[in-house]
Amino acid sequence: MDYAFEGRAKKITMILMAIGLLSIVLGFFSGDHAAQRVWTSILISGFFFFGIGLTGTFFLAVQYAAESGWPTVLKRIFEGVSAYLPVGSIALLVVFIAATFHWNHIYHWMDADLYDPTSEHYDEIIAGKQAYLNLPFWWIRTIAYLSVYVWFTMLFRKRSLLEDEPMELDSQRSFFSKNQTLAAVFLVFFGYTSVTASWDWIMSIDTHWFSTIFGWYIFSGMWISGMVMMTLLVIYLKSKGLMDFVNDSHMHDMGKWVFAISFLWTYLFFCQFMLYWYSNIPEEVMYYQARIEDYSWAFWGSLIINFVFPMLLLMSKDAKRKAGFLTFVGVIIFFGHWMDVFMIVTPGAMKQYGVIGWVELGTFFGFLGLFLYITLNALSKRPLLVKGHPMLEESLHHHIN
Repeated sequence: MDYAFEGRAKKITMILMAIGLLSIVLGFFSGDHAAQRVWTSILISGFFFFGIGLTGTFFLAVQYAAESGWPTVLKRIFEGVSAYLPVGSIALLVVFIAATFHWNHIYHWMDADLYDPTSEHYDEIIAGKQAYLNLPFWWIRTIAYLSVYVWFTMLFRKRSLLEDEPMELDSQRSFFSKNQTLAAVFLVFFGYTSVTASWDWIMSIDTHWFSTIFGWYIFSGMWISGMVMMTLLVIYLKSKGLMDFVNDSHMHDMGKWVFAISFLWTYLFFCQFMLYWYSNIPEEVMYYQARIEDYSWAFWGSLIINFVFPMLLLMSKDAKRKAGFLTFVGVIIFFGHWMDVFMIVTPGAMKQYGVIGWVELGTFFGFLGLFLYITLNALSKRPLLVKGHPMLEESLHHHIN
């Protein structure tokens, strides 16, 4: 059955986008540190939703590479989420361009005085990282990351749609095989660049600090946020009678993914924190001092929301199959991981002056509206059930006792 993106859903997304735009514009006149606050909010929500879009491509590639049959009926959802990636990339580029021209000071390592030994602002630690953290090389990496991510996403989508065209079985299978090969290549590229991109875009905000676990920690947060969003989209479309081919077993599997990756995120959160707490080296624990002393509510709050809630509420089999319950838990986890990105970015960008106020929430809702507008519009372009996928029948009869 086709999905028509119109009426109430379209109006809501446009209202959310208007709220976001108004919050950003008025935010520049919100008082002390106004411009820095707005740019930081754009980076937080921009990166959060970019990560969700990237998760759509990643999770689609995982299914191709693993020759997984059960999620075939959900493939359009993965593709719809990944359709946001080009727009999400532009949002990040706007922040990066503003930082390069010093319209914001999120990345203080971009200040040339820090590398000049004759300057009073000279920073020996940052200067020691100049071979990697310099604008030309940083921009080359950034453009490469975004371009390749978008290119893979578009190629997956193109070949996936070709599978649906009426043709001989061997030709349909050839497109599936090509996407399998593409998935293997993408996963290798993604496995490396998801880590280095997190260094470049997020960890470099706190330039003096570093962590070898950080890239995987950021990746796990992106993954769980993406899984929650895709689960909520399936629930919404099922409630409209548009995905009746998705059964309780499919929802159970999506719930298991949310449950499992929540534990992966918690494990990495604990590992990173525990190693620094145990060693107690001053130049390393400063990262956590800033967050625990100035943002303890966000630091501990994100841990409680993103670990305790899924652990207690999604453990049973029935909980993973109930749409209302999954929606309730999913919305909480979704906001909890946005708060985690806030906690990661804000102390380095805003020091002790960051808050979650109307600017931050308005920007969040604006990006949410933009994301839903792009995703739902993409879903409306093609039937929600694929046609030529070789594992379609397996997926339609998927059942877990």
